[in-house]
Amino acid sequence: MRDSDSVAVYFLNAMLHAHRDRPLLREAHLRAAGIDPALLDKAQARVSAKAFARLWLDMIHALDDEFFQLDSHGMPLGSFALICRGLIQEPNLEKALRQCLNNFALFLHDVRGRFTVRGARVVVSVDSRIDDPLTRVYAEETFLVLVISLLCWLAGRRIVINRTELAIARPPQEDDALLWGPDLRLGTGHSEVEFDSHYLRLPVVQDLAALKTFLRSAPQWLVIRFRNNDGLVAEVYRHLRERDYGQWPTLTTLARLQGLSASTLRRHLEREGRSYQQIKDEVRRAMAFECLREGRISIAEIAARTGFQEPSAFHRAFKKWTGESPGSYRARLGQRSG
Repeated sequence: MRDSDSVAVYFLNAMLHAHRDRPLLREAHLRAAGIDPALLDKAQARVSAKAFARLWLDMIHALDDEFFQLDSHGMPLGSFALICRGLIQEPNLEKALRQCLNNFALFLHDVRGRFTVRGARVVVSVDSRIDDPLTRVYAEETFLVLVISLLCWLAGRRIVINRTELAIARPPQEDDALLWGPDLRLGTGHSEVEFDSHYLRLPVVQDLAALKTFLRSAPQWLVIRFRNNDGLVAEVYRHLRERDYGQWPTLTTLARLQGLSASTLRRHLEREGRSYQQIKDEVRRAMAFECLREGRISIAEIAARTGFQEPSAFHRAFKKWTGESPGSYRARLGQRSG
């Protein structure tokens, strides 16, 4: 964890939700973690990852619940370690994901996860029976973060999310594109994430020794790594987003701008679970979704702006990403906002 790593202040709210009616106690926890309570009122504020980790540990011990009392039963201290122990015995991510969801179900009563494979895509969905909208969005988002982060750790690489839906609308965050992928839909009435099904075939690469090391700083370290908006991947992502597709540098040029060799840059990106090509592909998708949502330019212009030589190539790529054409995607968004 680097000193520059940070987390959006929004993500503190789930941890503090149990004390929402006890402001003095909530402030005491924030100050103990080295966080100014006034930051909670600043929507785009950020806190250091180390302070986030301190607050995480403080709250789970204070509440004796590793799920922050977002579920009526919750997860007593030690639950997360118990959930993890069986996962390293699984041969691949598909079996680990099934076991992971079953293990969480041993503790959580109001939140349940399930997954389905739809051809080239896998969808992890959350079913919950939480009535309060704010509690529900915190619980479902926390659950999905824990599950996806665990899969990333088990595979030893970051899983790229293609689509995310959250049942309850909440404020957009700077971290969202890196956390939840380019196609985030808020307030859809159900919560789920979608990613390529080839990830399910990846082997589980962690063992008992790795688990012991991992548990000394999990799950807070895991979540910070998954949400990190200040790593090199995020820096490269922002560098590309700020430029037209035709101005994107080669890996060698980008490395030179970073004061690194190409091989060193490649190695640093791989350490964060990405390749340069994967980041470029993610940015192209993000640009396409953004343009379709804004609705100001034609699909042919979007194809050109995102580096496709022919609109037909963009149509094929978009169908592969989402299972539908860009036109039907745009029409569906229009129906929802209408």
